[in-house]
Amino acid sequence: MHIPLSHAIAETHALYRTFLPIGFERLCTCPPTHLNCMTAKEWIKSQIGVWQFAYEGRDIRDKNLHPATFPLALARKVIELFTHEGELVLDPFVGSGTSLLAAQDANRNAVGFDLQPDYIALCEQRLQSPTLFQQTQQYAILDDARHIPLYIRPETVSLIWTSPPYANMLNRKRKNKSRRGSERQNEQYDKVEQYSQDSRDLGTMSIAEYTTAMGDIYEQLLPLLKPKAHCVINVPDMWWENERITIHIELIEELRRRGYEFRNTIIWDRTNIVNRIGIFGWPSNYITMGTTFEYLLDFWRPPEPKTVK
Repeated sequence: MHIPLSHAIAETHALYRTFLPIGFERLCTCPPTHLNCMTAKEWIKSQIGVWQFAYEGRDIRDKNLHPATFPLALARKVIELFTHEGELVLDPFVGSGTSLLAAQDANRNAVGFDLQPDYIALCEQRLQSPTLFQQTQQYAILDDARHIPLYIRPETVSLIWTSPPYANMLNRKRKNKSRRGSERQNEQYDKVEQYSQDSRDLGTMSIAEYTTAMGDIYEQLLPLLKPKAHCVINVPDMWWENERITIHIELIEELRRRGYEFRNTIIWDRTNIVNRIGIFGWPSNYITMGTTFEYLLDFWRPPEPKTVK
């Protein structure tokens, strides 16, 4: 697929693996100690630790375009909570580009990375929509997240926000066990929805390999964050051969080892966007329905460097 170059950067682009000419300083007039541009009333609402969002018309819902998306409203909430207008947002696994579009809407600069050309082209397409703001830039870059430090200077990022691949969660045939019996064999049934079989793709890895790879990537990203800048990761847990794989716990422990400080857990309540749920486990094996909630894990770069253990 052809990738236009107004928002997208690929190997032949002049900016490929060079520092990007992109803004990172505030455009607002907020006091320097403020975390964001929110009012006190907006701040109080954001302190509630369970969030719920609806999809809108610009959201990607077609799993043929991307198998795992999140609402624009979620990305914008995270971006507006942890940044000011004009600051720089980084998404290491940008996928369909929702983070970039939300940053564009919120007048933030943003850079996203992905291994798949089709996803970078989709980002480019979505960023062509009319916008109220012309003061910020958004780039979608076709490159491995391991090369991000080649593009972004140290201590310029105000937020790392992403929904990464979830180990090998999608790298198996889908059985639709959360669907009602008559609806299990839909167009997704027995399909492998994994993004790719690229050996660099975190979605092909076991949980142990995945956790280490995430740690390696995020250790490189830590110096790019401003001190006390936040890093938010959206993950679920998963079931594998009747065992709960606690991805969120693995990531918390791994990022702590890599120098991040864990600050908050937020629950994304998905009950309003999950339809026609089936029954499983009854009557002998109680399992919470993983499609109804996910975790938003909030870290920051400590004011003083933490010792990497």
